[in-house]
Amino acid sequence: MNKLLATLIAGFFAVGAFAQAPAASPAPAAPAAVVTPAKAEVKADQKTIKSEAKAQAKAAKVKAKADAKAAKDEKKSQPKADVQKVALKAAPAATVSK
Repeated sequence: MNKLLATLIAGFFAVGAFAQAPAASPAPAAPAAVVTPAKAEVKADQKTIKSEAKAQAKAAKVKAKADAKAAKDEKKSQPKADVQKVALKAAPAATVSK
């Protein structure tokens, strides 16, 4: 019983001392809203690079689409040209002149 009382009293003293001690304040940190000029410049550079990359990707996509359309139109017109060549070979020369 004596050990229990001694432990409780020592515990109360420790808690009392801990409660009275001022809280240790951490070193004041810079506010998150304030951005150093170097960081702002880096962010601006990253935004510029990102926008340029997007523009290049968009231009490449438009060029690829135009190339595909040109190839498709070429394939479409090629059979017509072949048919015309065959028709000209098959048609007699007398029907062409008046």
